[in-house]
Amino acid sequence: MTLEQLRVFVAVAERQHMTRAAEALHMAQSAVSAAIAALESRHRARLFNRIGRGIELTEAGTLFLDEARAVLARAEAAELVLSELGGLRRGTLTIHASKTIASYWLPRHLVAFRRAYPAIDIKLSVGNTAQVAAAVQQGIAQIGFIEGAIDDTAIVATPVARDQLVVVVGLQHPWVKSGPRDFAQLVETEWVLREAGSGTRSEFEAALAAAGVAASDLKVALELPSNEAICAAVEAGLGATAISASVAAAGLETGLLHRVDINLPERAFQAIQHVDRYRSAAAERLLMIMGAGADRAGTAAIKQSRSDGSAQNSSRRAQPTTV
Repeated sequence: MTLEQLRVFVAVAERQHMTRAAEALHMAQSAVSAAIAALESRHRARLFNRIGRGIELTEAGTLFLDEARAVLARAEAAELVLSELGGLRRGTLTIHASKTIASYWLPRHLVAFRRAYPAIDIKLSVGNTAQVAAAVQQGIAQIGFIEGAIDDTAIVATPVARDQLVVVVGLQHPWVKSGPRDFAQLVETEWVLREAGSGTRSEFEAALAAAGVAASDLKVALELPSNEAICAAVEAGLGATAISASVAAAGLETGLLHRVDINLPERAFQAIQHVDRYRSAAAERLLMIMGAGADRAGTAAIKQSRSDGSAQNSSRRAQPTTV
């Protein structure tokens, strides 16, 4: 089995098409077909079902795909080690980030990194905290950025910023006139929350537990996979949500959301890497840029977000504070 065969297999599996895989790999279709046939013949396992002119993964192919991707990720990491000896003149930085971070905090740092190291390709994938941690643990991502807590001895976490969670409701919600006085009253309304495994959800539930409120007592009307969908649902009048101040800022500014006077704790945005894997120079430089990019505006934004709990609308877009 060769790395080239693995690359061909992954390309075909991801596209479910021999010709498209061949075009993506700049190979002849016959060479792609031969590589797949060699894998299947050598290991006596059918990886694809041929149905008419189409193909689909077999059960064996599906199981093999995860392993093939992991091997290629490790090979890419090995290549990156050598390329970095040339002073970051080429290479790839593979990042996985949770949705809030990827949408509202990370882009400006990636722009700064790109300007400093234009020859390094940046590959960013987005998921929830659990998915990002899994990508780092499996070696698919060189570095991850999460907003939730994780319990994995194979991963080392470094705080890079602070963020504020806030509770918000739509303008027709009863809490606009008379909000809850304590955490116990949060169970009296419906909630729209992120899916289990997201950092926002886990941090909110941790805050509830610290206040003596069981997360299972909440009336969860909807679980949605994106911050934007959650804000839209709450703006439309469905219950309350707990969300990053950065995410809520636009709705507060336009008057479509109202911040409830419940003080949730700040949380850390964390960079995570595998404790035993090579820490790439590109990842290190990105973390250095994040540290050098600390700005007063971030601190001011969180203070502004807090004061707007009573004054209602923030006067500008909230940004997490870089540590």
